[in-house]
Amino acid sequence: MYDETVMKQFALMMLSTAAMLFAQNNVVTPEEAAQGWVSLFDGETLYGWVPDGASEWRVAEGALVGDAGEAGWLRHSAEFSDFELKFEFRTAADGNSGVFIRSHAGGAPHLTGYEVQIFDKHEKFPTGSLVGHAAATGGAIKPGEWQAMEISAVGARYIVKLDGTVLLDTRDGKSQVGHVGLQYNKGKKIEFRNMKLRPTGLKPVTGWREVKPEKPAAEPAQWKIGESEIHVEKGPGQIETTGVWGDFVLQLDVKTNPKDANHHPNSGVFFRGTPNTWWSGYESQIRNEYSDGDAAKPVDYGTGAIYRTNPARRIVAKDGEFFTKTIVARGRQMNVWVNGYLVTSWSDSNLEGASVREKKAVLKAGTISLQAHDPTTNLDFKNLRIATLPPAAQ
Repeated sequence: MYDETVMKQFALMMLSTAAMLFAQNNVVTPEEAAQGWVSLFDGETLYGWVPDGASEWRVAEGALVGDAGEAGWLRHSAEFSDFELKFEFRTAADGNSGVFIRSHAGGAPHLTGYEVQIFDKHEKFPTGSLVGHAAATGGAIKPGEWQAMEISAVGARYIVKLDGTVLLDTRDGKSQVGHVGLQYNKGKKIEFRNMKLRPTGLKPVTGWREVKPEKPAAEPAQWKIGESEIHVEKGPGQIETTGVWGDFVLQLDVKTNPKDANHHPNSGVFFRGTPNTWWSGYESQIRNEYSDGDAAKPVDYGTGAIYRTNPARRIVAKDGEFFTKTIVARGRQMNVWVNGYLVTSWSDSNLEGASVREKKAVLKAGTISLQAHDPTTNLDFKNLRIATLPPAAQ
């Protein structure tokens, strides 16, 4: 008979091992973040996801689980056009689920967008198919095992892989932008994890001009604008794009350069700004500071926040190190990732108007600006790239 103490130690060791395994899932690696990948599921919460229908979803052991309620779907709040999506799923031999792409809220997701099938027994559209559009071949569910699926949607072309094997390569032009969603059919348990997406088709942001404040600054910002890098010191100051965007995916790499351990340079990325107007539009905050030793308590809204309206839920970036910020804005919905971790999912419910500062929802196209906040500003920006999204219905 085993000693009771030994058994307890063994149990604790097993729990610790399981926790470590769960922690390895659902994490965007530094290499993936630099490549532009973002996580759609953090492994701990349903943050960023919106239930649609009567299905019930929960998080268990690092997986997003659908196993209760009536049929329905769970959609991510962000919308994407061209992308690569990768994830793992697990279900039973008779499992019947799917992943929706480019689908719209308020309608049947397989009709407003596409359903990538996870169901072997459909006569016409088995696992890997675009249901109702194109049949896949060679795929099969492995009951009770985690399997890896990859979906590429670029323009009208769709490629689906299962465990590294191409099941489908087809073209269809029905839907060009929308939500990623997960399907639950009553009585058919389904689990997902490691859901990561990389927006594609982004092009370099070029064409910058300086915007001057109404009153000259004592120490005006000093900008150095290169082909792919921008450096700024001192401030206040602002540069803005000569082009304008309304709905878009923007990615950029940022490094704050603190003068000491207690200094956290303050900056921001403005979007939908009014041309030649000082600090206008929405501001995605840059400030890597938190209080009480708790990264979930950002100071001054925190990096990735929509400043003045929605604080970041966690400080992910570190001063003195490049981090990747991803901003997706479509209509009223705004999502911000820092190093692939979703820190903001927010929808502006205010009446439409011309000024965010007047608590209006600014929905029309505008400039993108970089901010120099004060005389202690010292930052580097590089690899700014953007893709236009089809405009959302107002």
